[in-house]
Amino acid sequence: MSTAAREPSPPAAEPRRPRVLLAASGSVAAIKFEVLCRGVAEWADVRAVATQSALHFIDKSALPAGVALYTDDDEWSRWKRIGDEVLHIELRKWADAMVVAPLSANTLAKVAGGLCDNLLTCVVRAWDYGKPVYVAPAMNTFMWDNPFTARHLDAARELGMTLIPPVTKRLACGDYGNGAMAEPAEICRTVKLFFGPQVSLNAT
Repeated sequence: MSTAAREPSPPAAEPRRPRVLLAASGSVAAIKFEVLCRGVAEWADVRAVATQSALHFIDKSALPAGVALYTDDDEWSRWKRIGDEVLHIELRKWADAMVVAPLSANTLAKVAGGLCDNLLTCVVRAWDYGKPVYVAPAMNTFMWDNPFTARHLDAARELGMTLIPPVTKRLACGDYGNGAMAEPAEICRTVKLFFGPQVSLNAT
């Protein structure tokens, strides 16, 4: 039997926090995006993406410290020459999960058709669907009940996206009906369940 000293085992890698990419499209419900960011940032590392329309409803200065918000300007301005990082590809590589909340009717239609004309839809088009994508629609009841919406949701489900259904309440336009985005706490809870015990071990 060899008497040589046994090589020490390499140290186990420290478990890391989940990485969640939060994205907002152009709906009034984007006023709740800051609340969603704060909730998820309690147990995950968060990066955020907003479409140009969503910026009408988001106060960038109110986002939690450490949560970077990326926009179309970042997508187009960061690449200068061959070899530079491409933002939507880097975000796709970084994230363990993606959440689009709110998901507007317009962005849902783009996703269903494979369009990629802004940072958010470019990330979706490049996404590895072995990793989860959660979508929380927000739109007027007439738009939610429109046959196009059902078709587009079917396309999203075929990709493997998980729907967080809208709720019935008084809408921003004053109408009462289904189509309001689920509350940030419910969205946060749904995504947190995917990571399970890992969240409890690594949350701060």
